[in-house]
Amino acid sequence: MAPRRSYIVSVDVGSTLVRSHVYDGEGRVRGSCRAELSPLYPEPGRVELDPEALWRCFVDVVKGAVRDSGVQMRHVAGLGISTQRATFTTWDRWTGEPFHNFITWQDLRAAELVRSWNQSCTMKAVHGVMKVLYFLTRQKRFQAASLVVFNTQHVTFRLVWVLQHYSQVCKAVQENRCCFGTIDTWLLFKLTKGAVHATDYSNASSTGIFDSYQMCWSSFLCSLVSLPLSILPTVQDTGHNFGSTDPTIFGTSLPIMCVVADQQAAMFGECCFDTGDVKITMGTGTFIDINTGSKPHTSVAGLYPLVGWKIGPDVVYLAEGNSADTGTAIKWAQQLELFSDVKETETMANSVEDSDGVCFVPSFSGLQAPLNDPMACASFMGLKPSSTKNHLVRAILESVAFRNKQLYDIMLRETRIPITRIRADGGVSTNNFIMQITANLLGKKVERSSHFDMSSMGAAFIAGLVVGFWKSLGDLKRLHQSEQVFVPQVERRLYTPVLQGWEKAVHRSMHWYSKDLTKRSAGLRMAPPGDQQ
Repeated sequence: MAPRRSYIVSVDVGSTLVRSHVYDGEGRVRGSCRAELSPLYPEPGRVELDPEALWRCFVDVVKGAVRDSGVQMRHVAGLGISTQRATFTTWDRWTGEPFHNFITWQDLRAAELVRSWNQSCTMKAVHGVMKVLYFLTRQKRFQAASLVVFNTQHVTFRLVWVLQHYSQVCKAVQENRCCFGTIDTWLLFKLTKGAVHATDYSNASSTGIFDSYQMCWSSFLCSLVSLPLSILPTVQDTGHNFGSTDPTIFGTSLPIMCVVADQQAAMFGECCFDTGDVKITMGTGTFIDINTGSKPHTSVAGLYPLVGWKIGPDVVYLAEGNSADTGTAIKWAQQLELFSDVKETETMANSVEDSDGVCFVPSFSGLQAPLNDPMACASFMGLKPSSTKNHLVRAILESVAFRNKQLYDIMLRETRIPITRIRADGGVSTNNFIMQITANLLGKKVERSSHFDMSSMGAAFIAGLVVGFWKSLGDLKRLHQSEQVFVPQVERRLYTPVLQGWEKAVHRSMHWYSKDLTKRSAGLRMAPPGDQQ
């Protein structure tokens, strides 16, 4: 008699942590395990991960979570995988050996390539042609192409850099034995012993080389920057039977029923299934996503259109804005000994009436939407002899909420979609001070989930839907639990003077650095980027 498969295992691969959870039919965590990843910094501005170390962490946490749950591998109905986005490697299709380490989404080696392309006559011509095509056809995809600006967080020019600098990769491309993949694709290849070279729509749309309007790899972009389409993986539904793990890995075959990008997974885990639902994840950085329904959003201010997930015929799109330095700024303050324990920050911030005019600009990695200035610097402004540690800490925490407000406002202005609910997760969301000010500034209730790792839960939810563990989105909504709801307590207009002062500080921090973005590498070495969750 076949064993009853009554549990879902999910894994979330972040920037410095790999976490696995075992879930039962009520969405409860039955077992957990985590392992640390150590980013590598081989040269200034370069951030890498060891593929084999990541693989070992993945296998170890799955085994550890199942062991912790007290169940056996044969009782697992499906495996869901959530991964950080736009971190990639290339490898030999026949031997499975990687040609180089994972090049992460924080890596700046392609910064000069990005800058030169954005300023090139070619891009000006592309923008001009696309504007004409949009005028003639009114198709949104041409409008999006007329506004596109490359950045280092996308895969595009880091992959171009690899092809320019690693001869063994070029040779493998010529011999049709080169595979490209983000972390999810690499894991699928390893788990199936080379049988599957695939990704899903959420991860593909986060690379910068995928056309979210046509739902395929962009042959135009690949031709423009000379990327070979032959190395790219097949794109499958987010909820899909990707095959089963080789039985030698976990002692039995586990069906792989979901791969999904981490922010999209968190959105699904928060049950933000309806148009107008908003999710705020505050971890290493802040990611604010809004469900835009069945159509991708075309942005003029730097919001990025993403495929949230595709399950069967249903495709859900998101618009995303991000601030790169949230947990990074708090960790930096801790290293400066402004406080010893992160839990102290809430009390310190509440111990003073205001920040005494001190403003903090959280831009160790530049400013993202809506200002989009990679040359901006992090800074304290308005310091006085009366400024104390408590004022500095309050200014740092306020800056997180102020960036949330900035991103939320541009999202409202651009999408013009009525907001239905706002849910927050990630490690920084445990800070009540930040949560309350965010609710005050947005003028909306903000719910904080009772479950910390929403990316893992989202991957589990999708895998569970595919195997029939749960029958509908309604079933999942009934499982969602909020730990606390933050209701606006102060009128937004009362923050106007403080916000105006902070915005003045932000503008004075812009255009600070020269073109050499690798000068930021000192910051990367000082405060290694944490998990996106």
